[in-house]
Amino acid sequence: MSILVAGGAGYIGAHVVRLLQERGDEVVVVDDLSYGTPGRVGDAELVELDVAAGNAIEALADLMDRKDVKAVIHFAARKQVGESVARPAWYYQQNVGGLANMLLAMEQARVERMIFSSSAAVYGMPPVEVVPEDIDCRPINPYGETKLIGEWMMADCERAWGLRWAGLRYFNVAGAGWDDLGDMATLNLIPMVLDRLARGESPKIFGTDYPTADGTCIRDYIHVRDLASAHIAALDHLAGEEEMREHVFNVGTGQGSSVREVVSKVIDAVVAVTGREVRPEELDRRAGDPPQLIGDASRIREVLGWEAEHDLDDIVASSFSAWQADPDRPHFG
Repeated sequence: MSILVAGGAGYIGAHVVRLLQERGDEVVVVDDLSYGTPGRVGDAELVELDVAAGNAIEALADLMDRKDVKAVIHFAARKQVGESVARPAWYYQQNVGGLANMLLAMEQARVERMIFSSSAAVYGMPPVEVVPEDIDCRPINPYGETKLIGEWMMADCERAWGLRWAGLRYFNVAGAGWDDLGDMATLNLIPMVLDRLARGESPKIFGTDYPTADGTCIRDYIHVRDLASAHIAALDHLAGEEEMREHVFNVGTGQGSSVREVVSKVIDAVVAVTGREVRPEELDRRAGDPPQLIGDASRIREVLGWEAEHDLDDIVASSFSAWQADPDRPHFG
């Protein structure tokens, strides 16, 4: 009996794979290695496959049968908002098509449990400071739309053939659970700041005139180790026999930190080592950035018994530690 982790060689997926392995689960990883490396999956079998490819359904179903897969954790997707705006059809093909292939394979192989990597991007620009799961979802870019459609698809499969599923809506993921599993994609705030500092450049802050205390955007930052443990909690919940009353869960801390605060903490960590003073470069706003996005984390605490254990200082310290441990690791940007 095994767990299939699609996208398990990537940043978040590799953390989940390691936690599963540490507790003794057999894991098989499917990944096209576009944002990951084989060394991140430990002794798990790695199948290199694009889940959105035309041959993926049969390949996945055969793998599920061969490995006696009992549950799927699905990370495999594209996640760059700007790219999704520029290439919407491709994002639908990759994210929606890839998930459709996985669900068809699961139906064929009679695998009935799935954890889906959703996103706070499904909310768009909600008119509230702290966002509950039941608010109307109005994504403002194709990336967020593909994640919301993914939730709809799983709900439809639940009605059609009994899928037990949970969608985890991540807020801003950062940090490193282990030094060798740091974020390799310079697409998120902290890796972007570290990358610019390593190149002797000033970090950038986009927008300093938002209606917030310091003028910069406020976000809910969740440590990747906490996020990984949320997947384990959801997986164990699906394995039970009780009726699923809730399916989507915010994964965040319920607390907000400003972009300026995060950038300052990263700069301080670097200055403590290098002694080189740095000032961030302040630029105009980026289109589509809501002033504040914080997740109401009460549902996941009440239903799954999960809550975050790490704070922003832990996130910054672990990010910098992982960066220092291997500054020459491959980076995707």
